[in-house]
Amino acid sequence: MSQEQPIVLSFDAGTILVDRVGDQHRELLKGLLTYDERVRTYRALAMNYAKIVMTLHRAKIPFLDEAKDYQKQNFAMQNGMSPRAHQSQAFEAWRKVNCRGMVVLPTGAGKSFLAYMGIQYCQRPSLILVPTIDLMHQWQRGLSECFACEIGMLGGGEKDVQNITVSTYDSALLMMEWLGDRFGLLIFDECHHLPGDRMRQAAIMSLAPFRLGLTATPERSHTGLSEYGGLTGPLCFRMEIGELKGEILSPYETRRVELDLDEDEEFLYHEERQIYLDFLKRCGISFSNGDGWARFIMACARSDEGRRALKAFYAQKKIANCGRAKFRQIWQVFKDHAGERILIFTADNDTAYEIGRRFLLPVLTHHTKSAERKKMLERFRSGQHPILATSKVLNEGVDVPEASVGIVVSGSGSTREHVQRLGRILRKSQGKQAVLYELISRNTSEFNVSERRRQHSAYEGSR
Repeated sequence: MSQEQPIVLSFDAGTILVDRVGDQHRELLKGLLTYDERVRTYRALAMNYAKIVMTLHRAKIPFLDEAKDYQKQNFAMQNGMSPRAHQSQAFEAWRKVNCRGMVVLPTGAGKSFLAYMGIQYCQRPSLILVPTIDLMHQWQRGLSECFACEIGMLGGGEKDVQNITVSTYDSALLMMEWLGDRFGLLIFDECHHLPGDRMRQAAIMSLAPFRLGLTATPERSHTGLSEYGGLTGPLCFRMEIGELKGEILSPYETRRVELDLDEDEEFLYHEERQIYLDFLKRCGISFSNGDGWARFIMACARSDEGRRALKAFYAQKKIANCGRAKFRQIWQVFKDHAGERILIFTADNDTAYEIGRRFLLPVLTHHTKSAERKKMLERFRSGQHPILATSKVLNEGVDVPEASVGIVVSGSGSTREHVQRLGRILRKSQGKQAVLYELISRNTSEFNVSERRRQHSAYEGSR
């Protein structure tokens, strides 16, 4: 009787082929394998590689691992930095979940250094995924200084793969079919992007057994933390802004400033809003249901009355977001904080450009070219241009430690967005006292939007 041949694992275009699977193996690996008629063998998601390997190990079932295409490395940090207490706690928590988990730390609390610690500990080729090209370059610079080795980049015209590589999520998605077996550690920066239908594919198509998710704001609107599942591993450590305020992060205060619309604006606001609300009532549309907005848009497309209602919706929103009193208040903040670095946040590009025109300020939006964006941020850091207006580009990721004042002129009801904007001004420096102003048009829908986005511990006592 011939000896049973071992199971063979191999990587195939972002999946794992599991060959020579017997009846007893199918039950053991139930839920991880799917039979593929095209190749007449079993196939598994690449992200389940570690589960399959550990299951076979524990059952003492012989197998050949031809899936991974990497070796142990000899990474050593060169920057001489030591972790702070909260970073050591986060690292130990991650290590205890077998180096496969998510860490939640506020912006400015040193998430990147935690990633460096993970790279040194795992000693495996590492791929860092980031949402923007700006962040890709920022990580590349930091990693180069820390490990004194060549750091690869994927994205923004770069296509250089090294043992430590930084990639945008979009570029990783395009390349993971070929690179999914090349890295043993995946680090997901701003990992709240992951659960999206497209972004999650990069995580699914990698076999990396070690994973570290990093974010300041993990919750998503519907299923909370459950969406991360096997993508990053479980939440293993969490610390909020208030716990680090004044010691690791700058001391701060938030000021909500309620402003009256000018008389003509108030008249027009209520006129347009009534047109919009009357249409909702006639159509029986409620936004308390998840499909309210979709139903409203469909109803608007069916008649001239609907199109007028849609126009009214945007008109009343623009008046509330961009009232003249807000421009007067912005000027007052400039005078109160003369000489400080100030970031101005808006909900849309038009408002950001209007602020730029009125106050002769640089404006950074998603339309800003990469070279121009780099120059704007350099001038902001140097103090040559101490005030910068933006729509949503600086909500996350970009390192602007000099900023001490933020002005939220308008925004969505997203708690994440509001906390991210606060985080832009919290990196600590000597003697810094950060202030976030939130400008609200009184007696408009903006008040309810403000209440929704302030549902976070960072705003306790600041209502």
